[in-house]
Amino acid sequence: MSLRRSDFLHFLIRSISCFIFRIVYQLNIEGRENLPPAGPAIILPKHQFWSDVPIVGLALWRPASYIAKAELFAYPLVRHFIAALGGVPIDRLKPVKSLDSFRYVEHLLQEGDFIVLYPEGTYYPHRMGRGKHRFIQRFLDFQEKKGWREQKPLPFVPMGIQYVEKKFRSAVNVKIGKPLFARAEEEAMSFTGLIMEQIARLSGLEIKEDKAKIREVV
Repeated sequence: MSLRRSDFLHFLIRSISCFIFRIVYQLNIEGRENLPPAGPAIILPKHQFWSDVPIVGLALWRPASYIAKAELFAYPLVRHFIAALGGVPIDRLKPVKSLDSFRYVEHLLQEGDFIVLYPEGTYYPHRMGRGKHRFIQRFLDFQEKKGWREQKPLPFVPMGIQYVEKKFRSAVNVKIGKPLFARAEEEAMSFTGLIMEQIARLSGLEIKEDKAKIREVV
């Protein structure tokens, strides 16, 4: 299966989504200045509803690739459509089956792409789920193998999404936080906790996690 993204299709769907979502929602986006001016970068949004995916696409200034559950790729037409929009299938229960997808994601990072990862792994409406640290660990391991840890560390960008329900045109507040950095894969679990804490803050939600120091770009 080809995983090549079509940027033309991305911009076409983005334009349609922008028109529709501006009618349905009052979409407010803050913090775009915190997005790196160039890739690679890991974008880490809150996951509440299916609508998060197009909303994240509207919040970013460029096309991105999205780590998605393999179940979405079960049907041929849907599979090719999602892949053309930047979807990369990952089997959450049997990650060994997704080695080719992981290698493809690493290739995209080397090419300077934005990778969107929902660290909760599934929907948690109006509350915070537990962050999955295995993906973060793999990214940090890749960073170390490429020798990027000192000169070119991967920026992990938290993104909050808050739905404020109203009788007409519910507001959706998207807040993009400052990039976070970690040095080694051994930090993956605690670093994931820090990421989730930032996502919760940006989403106006509470999370019960141990607090620790973070390194931010000022």
